[in-house]
Amino acid sequence: MSVKLVLLGMLKHEPMHGYELKARIEQEMGDWTSIAFGSIYFALKKLTEEGFVEQAGHEQHGNRPSRIIYRITKKGENEFYNLLVKTWTGHDRQYFPLDIGLYFLNELDTEKRLELVRNRIMEAEYVLKNLRLHQSTEMKNPYIPPIANSIFTHSLYHLEAERDWLREVEMNLTEGNY
Repeated sequence: MSVKLVLLGMLKHEPMHGYELKARIEQEMGDWTSIAFGSIYFALKKLTEEGFVEQAGHEQHGNRPSRIIYRITKKGENEFYNLLVKTWTGHDRQYFPLDIGLYFLNELDTEKRLELVRNRIMEAEYVLKNLRLHQSTEMKNPYIPPIANSIFTHSLYHLEAERDWLREVEMNLTEGNY
C-alpha cells in the first residue's frame, strides 16, 4: 500500500517518469521510506492496468531510451484519498523480530545476554544522536516540507521508547529476573 500511496501522491502534484519519481522520493522522503527502483516500475505498470495512472507522453534526451511520463487519473485521485484515509484510520499491530530473540535469550549465558543488550542500547543511542543531527540539517533544506519535522520526531520517539525498553531489559537481566 505504501508504494501505491507514495506514487499516487507524487503524481498528484505533476506528471513524471519513473526515474524522476525515484529521485523525488529519495530527495523528499528518503529518510522515512525505502522504495526500490524496480518496484516503482512494477507499481506503475500495475497502477496503469488498474486505471489509477495513465501514460501522458514520452520524453527522450539525446541517445537515451525514451521514458514514459505518467499522470494520475481521476480514479487514481480517488484511490489516493482512500489510501490516505486508510493509513489514518487503521491500526496495524507491529511485530518486532527482536521479541523473538528476547524469547530465546535465556539460551545464552548471562554475560552474553548482557553484552548483546548493552550493545543494542549503545546502537540506539548512536542512531538517536545521528537522527537528531540529520533532522536538524534536513529541516534547513528548502525542498523538505515542514511536516517532515513531525516524521523525524515520530522516528525519534520510537527509538527513544526502544532504548528505554532495552534499559528495562538490561535491569531485569542484571537483577536476575529473567
